[in-house]
Amino acid sequence: MFKLILRRIIVAIPTLILVSMVIFGLQKILPGDPVLAMAGEERDPAVLEFLRDKYRLNDPLPVQYLAWVKEVGQGNLGVSLRTDIPVTTLVRQKLPVTIQLAVMAMFFAILVGIPLGILAAVRKGSRIEFGANLFALSGMSIPNFWLGIVLIMIVSVWLKWLPASGYVPPGTDLWLSLKTMLMPSLVLSTAISAYLMRHTRSAMLEALSADYVRTARAKGASERIVVLRHALRNALMPIVTLVTILFGELLAGAVLTEQIFGIPGFGKLLVDAVFNRDYAVVQGVVLCIAVGFIVLTLVADVLYILINPRLRYA
Repeated sequence: MFKLILRRIIVAIPTLILVSMVIFGLQKILPGDPVLAMAGEERDPAVLEFLRDKYRLNDPLPVQYLAWVKEVGQGNLGVSLRTDIPVTTLVRQKLPVTIQLAVMAMFFAILVGIPLGILAAVRKGSRIEFGANLFALSGMSIPNFWLGIVLIMIVSVWLKWLPASGYVPPGTDLWLSLKTMLMPSLVLSTAISAYLMRHTRSAMLEALSADYVRTARAKGASERIVVLRHALRNALMPIVTLVTILFGELLAGAVLTEQIFGIPGFGKLLVDAVFNRDYAVVQGVVLCIAVGFIVLTLVADVLYILINPRLRYA
């Protein structure tokens, strides 16, 4: 397993270099000049020249890129052009918020989607399968922003069960933190649980029709052991891949949900930085997202080996 992890890390290095080049290059294509926004309304030429020299914006693009890579290698993602706050500080402040939201959303999605997919495959052609397919179709069709607004109206305004917006760190008040994050995590989990249900059902149907399942049934194994020990274990491979990809998308794509519920997360930080032409923040946040996807891919590879013993011998 150690050799596999080392090999994956070596393969990820050129990928990360290519991603960093794309991040840095595309950021410079964006229209607008952040220095003009920083200089204020007067826009004194001396101030503009000072700011461009301070942030090395007058240097050639390759020189800027190499300087940025050198700083990133030392753990320095730069300083925000708008707030003059280090990007690493902003990441440390915002990333835990989105991680909490993503973990809770993925927990609810796995709790609902995978069991529904198993039941739909085992009870093929029954009302249970019809209900599971209806749930999946609804979850993939209903927009998150609309569902979030409806839940705020019903749960927060009418019933007054949960807070409508805001965020409380778990270290300050764990119970209040869970209450404020419950609705947004449920909103995010609807589409994810729908995708998990559909993929689990397809993988289970393929596994249940395999020869080893028929052999297990012929030997007299109970249906529970056939489904959970034989079929599900082999069907988990594509499900693990989907879970890691969806979790990575949650870290980067919870922008609308964070906006609706007033959550100061990673996605909101990225959107604000793009609108403000804050190059350093955009580069640092996107680089963190890319590293997160690479780490999740590595975690998926390790889980493959733990789930399927044949890969250990290979």
